Parts: sequence; C-alpha cells; structure tokens
Amino acid sequence: MTQAKSSAAPRRRNLLKGAAVAAGAMSAPMVSQAQTTTLRFQSTWPAKDIFHEYAQDLAKKINDMAGSRLKIDVLPAGAVVPAFQLLDAVSKGTLDGGHGVIAYWYGKNSALALWGSGPGFGMDANMVLAWHNYGGGKALVEEIYKSLNLDVVSYMYGPMPCQPLGWFKKPVAKADDMKGLKFRTVGLAVDVFTDMGAAVNPLPGGEIVPALDRGLIDAAEFNNASSDRVLGFPDVAKNCMLQSFHQSGEQFEVLFNKAKLDALPAELKSIIDYGVQAASADMSWKAIERNSKDYEELKKQGIKFYKTPDAILRAQLASWDKAVAAKSKDNPMFKKVLDSQRAFAQRAGQWHNDYTVDFKMAYNHYFAQKKS
Repeated sequence: MTQAKSSAAPRRRNLLKGAAVAAGAMSAPMVSQAQTTTLRFQSTWPAKDIFHEYAQDLAKKINDMAGSRLKIDVLPAGAVVPAFQLLDAVSKGTLDGGHGVIAYWYGKNSALALWGSGPGFGMDANMVLAWHNYGGGKALVEEIYKSLNLDVVSYMYGPMPCQPLGWFKKPVAKADDMKGLKFRTVGLAVDVFTDMGAAVNPLPGGEIVPALDRGLIDAAEFNNASSDRVLGFPDVAKNCMLQSFHQSGEQFEVLFNKAKLDALPAELKSIIDYGVQAASADMSWKAIERNSKDYEELKKQGIKFYKTPDAILRAQLASWDKAVAAKSKDNPMFKKVLDSQRAFAQRAGQWHNDYTVDFKMAYNHYFAQKKS
C-alpha cells in the first residue's frame, strides 16, 4: 500500500502539471487573437497646431493602456467634416469621436459657451473644470445634449492658460479703440465684443491668418503663443495684446458617439475615463513648457507684446454682464448653468483668493531688474 501511494502521487502531480500547461496553451491564443476596436476621431484643429498634438497625446495614452483591445485614430480638422460640424458628425456616427472646444456649439444652445467663455466669476480654467466635475457642470452638459437629441458623451479636460486679447495691426489703448474693429472671436465672446462696438466674424482657426493677411479682419484672437506662432500670426500682425476676460477659463472637450462608447466593455470605459484625466494633467504641464518657449521665440521675431489696459478689461466685464443678462432671459438653461457656476465660484473663489500667495512678488524678487 505504501508503494502504491508513493507511485500514485507523482502521477497526480504530472496530470495537474499537464492540465495547467494545456490551459495556458488554450488561453494564450485567445489573448493574442482578441479583436481590436478602432475608433475614428477627428479634431477641430489643423495638423500642425499644438491642439491637434494634444488630441494625439490623449489618444496615445488611451491606446497604450488599452493594449490591443482599443485603438483611437485621430484625424485633423477637415479630414472628414469641417471643424464646426464635428458635433453633428459624432452624434450621427459619421465619426466615432472628436476633440475640440464646447464653445464651438454655441449656435445650438448659448449655454454651452459658458464652459470657457467669459470671466467665469473669477475662476481660472482649472477651477472651471473643478466646477464641471464636482459642482454640477457635467450633469448640465448631459442635460443640454439630451435636449438637443445629440447621441454623444462629453468629457471636459485640459485647462488652457489665459488667452490673449489677440493680434492687432495697431495696439489698442482704450475701450473706444475696439469700436468699428473687424475682429475674429467665437462663442459668447462674439456678444461681448459686439457690445464693445467691434464687427465680429467667428472664423474657424485655419481661416484666421489668411483673413488678417487679406485685410478681411483687423484683429483676431485664437489662443496661445504656440498655436499663434505656428498658425502664422506673426507674419501678418506685429502687435499682441496679452490678458483678457473673453476666454480666461477655457478647456477642451472630448466627444464620443454614445452608442459606440456604450458598446465597449466596462474596463475600456474606465481606461478612457482615467486616460482623459491623465491627459488633462499632462496637457497643462506641456502647455507651460511649450507656450513659454514660443513666447520667447515670438519676442525674438520682433513681436511687440502689450498688457491689455485695465480700461478694456473693465469694459469686457461690463459687456459680459449685459450679454449674460440678455441670454438668461431668453434661455432658461443658460440661467441654470450661470447660477450653478456663480454658487461654486463664490465659495471656491473666496478660498482660492484668500489662500493663494502673490507669485508675481516672488518672481519679481528673483528676476525683475534691480534699480541702481
């Protein structure tokens, strides 16, 4: 009996080992042969713009984490549809997703421009994102898109640095200098600058510099030193006015066709969710690096930079107040979004202003020229 038991034990171990090897052999092909889901995206940006690069960065993060299970391909603006038709194309399934800014859909519901346009009750872009993710903004976007019968899922990410007033043939010194100016902007900024007396033309990004060059517009804003430089602004205008309230808290929007997103397994949806968050942080860091370098290069090219006078900034705030009052009367959803932002900004802004030190003081301590 002892001998039988001792000889049976190795046989059982060999059988178990063989079963494990067989199971491994069976499972390995299943992983390697897993089908890849490919989603076709389009951005609203030209291929050479850093914004399109951000869209590609986002896709790469998601693709790397998903392995062979998911692949997002990102095309530049116009590859499938014009930039301003992206939302409809994603909703209809012509595209599986897209990368842009929500202010572009201002014509569908003016409330959508509140994610980035205007002074945001004193919130910067990161605070607007905080309101979106934790203060009720996300649910409001979903409510608006549902009311418009748009079959999309929206992710806000990527807090943009404060945008300049824009590029001018001649610098402006007072609010009256804006009157009669043929000016390019988008979203609710159209209402603000129109109230300030400008003749506004909401051109897509790729059409701005040619319009400036041909004299169809006198001045224009787009976004940042890196985008403005590569789009060719310094070739057609030599003056840039820095600081503005027209789009001081903007962020990007990533769109998915809802049916395509819903069809993905839960783990891939989580990868997309966390991929967007990771890309948001990385984008804000890259923006500091690239924008600051390109700002230096623009100065080397002879571009003159001016701080926007406080009188123009105050005029922007006054025009903003009139614009949002009118929109709130005409559009209950606009007022609902505005009230939500106001409540969050009053609390978060008080905390931010009380707790945040004056970093300019420290910068000047180390780098400002000392008077002899």
